[in-house]
Amino acid sequence: MDKKNCSSVDEFIFLGITNSSDMKIALFITFLLVYLINLLANLGMIILIRVDSQLHTPMYFFLSHLSFCDLSYSTAIGPKMLVDLLAEEKSIPIVGCALQFLTFCIFADSECLLLAVMAYDRYQAISNPLLYTANMSNRLCSLLVAGVYLVGTADALIHTTLTFRLCFCGSNEINHFFCDVPPLLLISCSNTEANELAIFTIFGFIELSTISGVLVSYCYIISSVFKISSAEGRFKAFSTCASHLTAVAIFQGTMLFMYFRPSSSYSLDQDKMTSLFYTLVIPMLNPLIYSLRNKDVKKALEKLKNKR
Repeated sequence: MDKKNCSSVDEFIFLGITNSSDMKIALFITFLLVYLINLLANLGMIILIRVDSQLHTPMYFFLSHLSFCDLSYSTAIGPKMLVDLLAEEKSIPIVGCALQFLTFCIFADSECLLLAVMAYDRYQAISNPLLYTANMSNRLCSLLVAGVYLVGTADALIHTTLTFRLCFCGSNEINHFFCDVPPLLLISCSNTEANELAIFTIFGFIELSTISGVLVSYCYIISSVFKISSAEGRFKAFSTCASHLTAVAIFQGTMLFMYFRPSSSYSLDQDKMTSLFYTLVIPMLNPLIYSLRNKDVKKALEKLKNKR
């Protein structure tokens, strides 16, 4: 569309999760608790891994960055959503909207890639236990994490640039509680084919790479586990992967449901509930999944408690 016919939009108005006053209070209390648990659990995991020397291993190095990603993208959305539940006007400047989306996209993409890196780490730990520390050196771990953030940032910049160069010449009301691509595309009067193509190609490539990396790593892991002679050894090897597999299944399943459907099939009211799940609930669940099923984390917590 000709930019001359495009009226300037300085801010967007969120329609929010619900218009019911009773529901707003209940949702505010519920998601305030969820966000506080999320904040304490992820921040606690990062601090615990940093202060306990027994957790200075590649696995926990990656886990600390997983907690950092969870904390970052949930904080980009959670506080604003909680304020809007009690506010009369749910507005956000267009610059703030772009910044919120950029932050969310960077760390959500980074988490996708990080889960694949963690699968590779589990493969090295189980398939080559004697060479694990040599193969997963500090330098390699740092390079892998740097690559994860670099790709996540590049993808986020592409999507943010494509989205916020669109023309919003009609309503500035977003039928959502945060700035995400699908609801923004719905209120744009520009041609959004490039944006939809970018989602299916660039983000699709990241998802495909992540899922393929996880599947290939676990094929090798399963092959290695079956070579272990004792049943106890096989169970111990599988148990070290259970938390990671649970995190992958929850996160990737939700992402695939959200972003890889035809635009004609979107139901934004339904997607709001799904978005609440992956922006606030999943970041809360990840540290709980890893801490409740992990003996090393439990020992570190016990040691910290005894010191105090």
